[in-house]
Amino acid sequence: MIKVGMLSYWHVHAEDYTKQVLEHEETQIAAVWDEDSARGREKAAKYGVPFYESLDELLGRGGIDAVVVDAPTNLHREVMVKAARAGKHIFTEKVVAATYAEVRDILAAVREAGVKLTVSLPRLYDGYALAIERVLAEGHLGRLTLGRVRLSHNGAVADWLPAHFYSLEQCRGGALIDLGCHPMYLVRRFLGLPESVSAAFGYVTGKEVEDNAVAVLQYANGAAGIVEAGFVNSHSPFSIELHGTEGTLLFGFPDDRMLLRSNRRGSGWETVELPPNRPSAFRQWVDHIRQGTEAEDNVAMAVDLTRLMEAANRSAAEHRPVRLDELA
Repeated sequence: MIKVGMLSYWHVHAEDYTKQVLEHEETQIAAVWDEDSARGREKAAKYGVPFYESLDELLGRGGIDAVVVDAPTNLHREVMVKAARAGKHIFTEKVVAATYAEVRDILAAVREAGVKLTVSLPRLYDGYALAIERVLAEGHLGRLTLGRVRLSHNGAVADWLPAHFYSLEQCRGGALIDLGCHPMYLVRRFLGLPESVSAAFGYVTGKEVEDNAVAVLQYANGAAGIVEAGFVNSHSPFSIELHGTEGTLLFGFPDDRMLLRSNRRGSGWETVELPPNRPSAFRQWVDHIRQGTEAEDNVAMAVDLTRLMEAANRSAAEHRPVRLDELA
C-alpha cells in the first residue's frame, strides 16, 4: 500500500485527488499538511489522519511514500523540491510551476532523488484527444494550419471560485494559468511547440488577475494555435477545432460529438467515434511507482506547458510576442 501525504487543500481540485487516493486500491491517505492550518486540521479530521503544522516534519515522517501537491502555485517549487529531497514520489496539480527556471529546479531534485513525478493533465487522456491524435496520424487534415481550443466557465461572475484564486501572488496569474492550462497543452499536443506566444488579458470583473484571456501560438511553418479561457462566460462549451490543408475537425459545438470533413475521405461531414479514455494521470502515477517507470511524455508536456504559460504572461505584461527561446 502506498501511503500518501496530502500537501494542502488550496486548489479547488484537491478534494477530487483525495477521492482518487481513497478509491485507488493501492493508495491511502496517511497525513495532511496545509499552509492554512485551520483548513488543514479540518481536512485531517475529516479523513482521520494526523495534521502537521510543519511541512518538514511531515516529509521527515517514516511511512509516507508519496505526496499529492495542491498548494498555491507560488509554493510549488519549495514544496516539491523538499518532497523530492525527502524521497517522496510526487503527484501535482498543474502547472508544475509558473516559470521554466522553477520547473528546472523541481526536475533536478526529482532526478537526483529518483522519485516518480506525474502532473495532472487530464484532458490528454480523454477519448476525444486520443481520437484527434489518430485523425492527425492518419493524415486526414493534411498539414495543420490552425488549431483552436476554448475552455471557459462563469466562476468569477457567479462567484463560486474561492477568493484566493484571484490572488496574483498565490496563483501567478488568472484564467489562463488555471483553466487555460487545458487548452494550452492540447494545442501543444496537436500542433507542437511554437516559436512564440502573444497573449491578451481582460479584466471583466476587475480582479487582480485576468478573468478573460486569449493566447496565440505562432509557428515557423505559418500555422497558428489559439488558446481561449475565461472565468466570465456562462454557457461557453469546451470546444476544439482543427483546420488543415485537406480537412477540418470539430468537437464540442456544443455536444461532445466529433465531426470530420476531409478531401481525402470524400464529400460531407462524418462523425468520428471516440475511443475509451486512457487511465487517469493519477493511476498512471501509481503504476510508475509500482513498476519503476517514468512518466516521460507527461512530464515533457508539463514542462512545455509552463514554458508556454510563462511566455503568455510575459507577452500580456510587455504587450509583445515572446519567443520561447527568450525564457531563462
